[in-house]
Amino acid sequence: MTTGLIALLPDLILAGLACLLFVVDPFIPREKKFLTGYGALGALALSGLSLLPLCGSNLSAFSGMITLDAYALFFKGLFLVIAALVVLMSILYIQIERIHLGEYYGLILFATVGMMLMPAATDLLSVYLSLELMSISFYVLAAFMRKDPRSVESGIKYFLTGIFTSGILLYGIAFLYGLTGTTHLGAIRASLSGGPPSPLFILALVLLIAGFGFKIAATPFHMWAPDVYEGAPTPITAFLSTGSKIAAFASLLRVLVTGLEGGYPAWWQMLWIVAVATMTVGNVAALVQTNLKRMLAYSSIAQSGYILMGLIAFSEAGLSSVLIYALAYAFMTLGAFTTLILLCRKGVKGDHLSDFSGLAQTHPVVAALFVLFALSLVGIPPTAGFVGKLFLFKAALMQEFYWLAIFGVLNSVISLYYYFKVVVAMYMEAPTGDAAPPLASSPPLMAALGVMSVATLWIGLYPEPFIRVAIASVQVLR
Repeated sequence: MTTGLIALLPDLILAGLACLLFVVDPFIPREKKFLTGYGALGALALSGLSLLPLCGSNLSAFSGMITLDAYALFFKGLFLVIAALVVLMSILYIQIERIHLGEYYGLILFATVGMMLMPAATDLLSVYLSLELMSISFYVLAAFMRKDPRSVESGIKYFLTGIFTSGILLYGIAFLYGLTGTTHLGAIRASLSGGPPSPLFILALVLLIAGFGFKIAATPFHMWAPDVYEGAPTPITAFLSTGSKIAAFASLLRVLVTGLEGGYPAWWQMLWIVAVATMTVGNVAALVQTNLKRMLAYSSIAQSGYILMGLIAFSEAGLSSVLIYALAYAFMTLGAFTTLILLCRKGVKGDHLSDFSGLAQTHPVVAALFVLFALSLVGIPPTAGFVGKLFLFKAALMQEFYWLAIFGVLNSVISLYYYFKVVVAMYMEAPTGDAAPPLASSPPLMAALGVMSVATLWIGLYPEPFIRVAIASVQVLR
């Protein structure tokens, strides 16, 4: 029991402080609701501090359902950073949108708890429970702007498709349990170690990949993403696009490596088709978008296809490239969404292409920062996105997945067009108004933007420490 509490200490601290936020919120005056945002930052900081003594630990708790190792610690730290940046993005945004509800920050913390549990889950039941904890929080957060029909619509769509795919995932778990007699990933791996995969295993595999495919917005399970991303509050869209997606990838990677490695000859072919379709559909659909939240949604879909390349390669280089790209993807995607928030003001969402017209003339620093994040998403040096894609493509080539790497490069070229379309609007078009629109800036928002831009350049210019940590993290999986 003591070991279990130690292994879950950061998660328990965060969950307990989230409950405390719910309790104290009714006693905070409406004009001081922003204080709950700083309370959420404090909770994330305390949870992060509790991670430090656990570095280097290798603990197994609750009959092997939860494992605290280097892999879990890597993602726990990343999710805490992502959540902190989302809170910093939100403090001003919820004042602009007049969202005076303290539950907002509590739900962000609970979603983070679910994310932190997902890479540590080593049993299919704990995988499912942590996934649902994260998802239920996001169902509410997506519809948090109750007076905005688009936000309510996005929450309903996300909820309906989410519970449907949760059922598919449960069916996959049930079939796998029927085949192996266990839900523990280590025991499943031992049970599947001999002989060719059976038809029941293939069916279970298809259902599991479909369930996870929804969470990572991979084709053909991506249809919910553009509508949900467009309607949700912009910080929550950024949180969904980064934290939720990375958490699903972290859990999928552990499930495939720790539990289903014996079925690699069967599942790599499925993922190959999904990866190519996801990259292509995401990038081609993004070409015609004029709403930047939808454009970034389709770009996020395409990014899932790139990350799948590391899973398909399935070597140490491939698995570590997933972690490297997840780290880079988090900062560059959050940064891109933050520039949208800077243009948000009363009556203007700041997410349409026309809102960026002439931005280089009125706010050159903001335009330059968007170019930085766009270049990183495309994969242009010296940015974090270039380093991430370099390792993904290299891992695919090392395992002789030549066509997969070719499709990845071609899709990166396609993505250059729709990001360049925004750059053209910023630098080659005149501002739409007579005067420069005011920026929705605040110290927390500018601090978050500074962290994202520095991290995007730092990882691109000096990736060595991050590469070492990623390699050490994936080595424990096997």
